[in-house]
Amino acid sequence: MQGYEVNHMTVYRWIKKYVKLMEDYLEKIKPQVSNVWRTDEMYLKVSGNLKYLYAIMDDETRFWIAQQVAHTKYTEDVRPLFKEAREVAGKRPMTLIGDGARNFEEVCRREYYTMAMPKTKHIRHIHISGDKNNNKIERLNDVVRDKEKTTRGLKKMDTPIIKGYQIYHNYIREHEGLNDKTPAEAANIHIEGTNKWLTIIQNAMHERQHLCGNG
Repeated sequence: MQGYEVNHMTVYRWIKKYVKLMEDYLEKIKPQVSNVWRTDEMYLKVSGNLKYLYAIMDDETRFWIAQQVAHTKYTEDVRPLFKEAREVAGKRPMTLIGDGARNFEEVCRREYYTMAMPKTKHIRHIHISGDKNNNKIERLNDVVRDKEKTTRGLKKMDTPIIKGYQIYHNYIREHEGLNDKTPAEAANIHIEGTNKWLTIIQNAMHERQHLCGNG
């Protein structure tokens, strides 16, 4: 804001406030995702320490369904990630494509277990040089890395900034691979207006006021 001096902690408090507002509103809206999901992890620097961001993304719409920030890569308990994905989507996937990490395979078997057929099939995709099979979720990782550079690193594992990245990816950023739609639009969630950030915030505030008025 030109001509104004704003403390960085004030900006952080704004981010925390409005991300939570948007998150509470958007979590009530179910995306219409496909039956094939992808999962991957990428490293993050949090207060100068190496951490990992796990993500589950829908293969067809590229909707970022769930996330989890963790301390380790291969031994982390990723049950919260898988539970969140099931709750957000309202279903389990028929196929889950991940890397060779054993923690993915074990949790997929436990969290998505069912007596019914067909069962969830977990494909352990091992990355090799020049491999393009996981490009969709790799591009998600690139977006997070680009955003992380502008924030000059993250300070806390539970920072609202990462949730802000997820909202940006799903509802704001248009994707060439989706014919210039957002993942939300591809998942049949439509946000009106040219400034989608503002529309989401206004809708969230209107809903909160409505709930408070009826409370």
